[in-house]
Amino acid sequence: MSNKNNKLYLKFNKKTVLITGGSRGIGKQIKKDFENLGAKVISISTKNFDLSKKDDLKNLITYINSFKKIDILINNAGINYSQRIENFIEADYENLMNINLKSVFILTSQISKKMIKNKFGRIVNIASIASERVREGRSVYSTSKFGLIGFTKTIAVELAKYNVLVNAVSPGFINTEMTRSMLKKNEIKKLTNQVPMNRLGTTKDISNAVMFLCSDINTFITGQNLIVDGGFIGAVNA
Repeated sequence: MSNKNNKLYLKFNKKTVLITGGSRGIGKQIKKDFENLGAKVISISTKNFDLSKKDDLKNLITYINSFKKIDILINNAGINYSQRIENFIEADYENLMNINLKSVFILTSQISKKMIKNKFGRIVNIASIASERVREGRSVYSTSKFGLIGFTKTIAVELAKYNVLVNAVSPGFINTEMTRSMLKKNEIKKLTNQVPMNRLGTTKDISNAVMFLCSDINTFITGQNLIVDGGFIGAVNA
């Protein structure tokens, strides 16, 4: 395939994309790349809809239903915190689960109806290597991401016959505001040394994977969890 044809495949003209958590970090990069490739992007952030709140989620569904079609759904919004199990706080658990998992169920349920009707759709759920490799203090976060992978695989089977492809992208350690807020400098340095590529990932690394899965190049990949981590999961010393 020539470079010219590659460019044609990576175009999203006439495609409508909805992305949650599109105001910063990975979501902001994905939003930018879709727009640069011709898509109409509906970006959802806490500034307009708080996915942890029932009323906001209800209002978001009403807003979504005003669109005739949504071709691509990127479930990117997510939060993380460190809390050992003996210090479990139910309110924190519910807040994280509402954003990381419940909102994904609800949005996918509504938007998939449009995709089924149009016989076309691409859904990418942004998961995490926390669905593959656990760390102390991340029990709630890992639970949400393990659940997201199970959801992805099941929905992929349900929607395949409608030409709706559903996949997950699991970022490794990415140089974002969330990473810098969760980890100390010495922890980041240690993790960087454990990544075979000897660097943290960038938001562009993750966005590139999303663009591929949502593009016309992908016609048969569904139900998969694409880990983008610079080789971290497979490294012996990781």
